[in-house]
Amino acid sequence: MQKDSSDRNALLFEAILALKDQDECRAFFQDLCTVSELRAMAQRLEVAQLLDQGLIYNDILQRTGASSATISRVNRALQYGADGYKTVLPRLAR
Repeated sequence: MQKDSSDRNALLFEAILALKDQDECRAFFQDLCTVSELRAMAQRLEVAQLLDQGLIYNDILQRTGASSATISRVNRALQYGADGYKTVLPRLAR
């Protein structure tokens, strides 16, 4: 029987939560993702940090090289998303 996407997502989230430190996390994500997928996720997180700090699109574009579509997508997630960024950004700032 094939698993549905929610089962797969739950397995992925459990795997991430099972990681003990940054080295394990790095190794897992290097195995799981392509280099471009990792770069894209890291860029989106950086864009979220800069938006959260109040920077404007043009400044973020110059700093990160992110497209305006990416910046807009991250901004939408910050404003109307599941609050994932809002959960993690304060923790990263500590």
